[in-house]
Formats: sequence, C-alpha cells, structure tokens
Amino acid sequence: MELALFDLDNTLLAGDSDYSWGRFLVDKGVVDGATYDAQNQQFYEDYKAGELDIRAFARFSLGRLGQFEMAQLEAWRAEFVSAVVEPMIAPGARALLDQHRQVGRELVIITATNSFITRPIADVLGVEHLLGTDGEIVAGRFTGEIDGIPCFQGGKIEKLQVWLQQRPAPSETWFYSDSINDAPLLEWADHAFAVDPCPKLSALAKRQGWPEISLR
Repeated sequence: MELALFDLDNTLLAGDSDYSWGRFLVDKGVVDGATYDAQNQQFYEDYKAGELDIRAFARFSLGRLGQFEMAQLEAWRAEFVSAVVEPMIAPGARALLDQHRQVGRELVIITATNSFITRPIADVLGVEHLLGTDGEIVAGRFTGEIDGIPCFQGGKIEKLQVWLQQRPAPSETWFYSDSINDAPLLEWADHAFAVDPCPKLSALAKRQGWPEISLR
C-alpha cells in the first residue's frame, strides 16, 4: 500500500477551518465575541509559532459547545462547511488529491483540528480516511477534553501508527503540510512537501531539501 497524507488547514484549504469556525460562531452570536475573539487569536498565534497547548485549546473551543445539543451543532456545522469552508478550498487541492488517487494511493487527511469539524470537509474533498483530534463526548455533549491521542505534532505519528495497525504496512509514504508543527511527520514520510509553508517550515524545508509547492 502506498500512502498519501495531507494536512488540512492552510494546506488543502487556503485558510484555517478551526479558527474560522470560531469566527463563524461569533458572527452567529453563539459565543461572545468580546471575550472569544482575543483568546481565539492568541491560540492561533501560538499554533503558528509551534507553541500551542492543544488540550487548553480543546477546552476553550470544544468546551463551549457542550451547552448545545448535537443536532444544533450539526446544523451549524453544515452551514459553516457550505458557506465558509467550500470557498476556502485551495485551487490546486483537488488536482493534487486526484494525482495520488489516480495511481492507486490510499489518501488520508491528518489534521490537528477536531474531527467534528473536519469529517464533513474530508467528505467534500472526497477523502474517506480522516485522522483528527477527537473531542470527548459524554451523554451526547462535548466535555472540552480530548478523547485519545491529540492529532498534533508528534501525536500525528502516534495516531497514524494506531490506524496502520489494522492495515498493511505502507511501502511508500507522501506527506504535504504548511506548518512547522508537522515537522515530525514530514521527517517520518518518504516524500515530504512544504505547501505554501510558514516561514519556519520554509527554512526547515530548505535545510532538508524538501520541495516547496503552492496550491493557491
């Protein structure tokens, strides 16, 4: 099995779905923008710097959702994916996915963003396999805690290895990402690509000899 792995935010998407979901909730009046915006922005800056505390971010982002029934969250999510995410798909994303699909590679989107938001995005992109950060759900509501391994930094490799236990070992692997947070998985992959990379990843890619490409 040949395996093609893709980060989602700022890689296949020309933007960040997690950050945008927060903005969407503010715009709908679901959360208080006066307090939410500044914290959301700080977490996003921490992420870009490679310094995010993902468990603290989960408590911030998913914990607030626990007051709502899942049916209501799913309705908001459908609106969000249609109105915000679909226009955010990078122009070259579908062609890159098709390039790997046409030669028979198994496609996986692997993202730090919670799987509640990203599962329908993977569906829109036609990618069956998604590895994301799973939010804990108790009695049908998010608790704000993470269920299992956070799919972030080195945790992406851990989560991928658990997923691979039920499948044939890959003979060759590709991975595409924009973020310095994905340095561990980029180093793990046989073929690493920096996609519209942040400055830290661009510098690392030059040192490692990884190709730098744009999907925008």
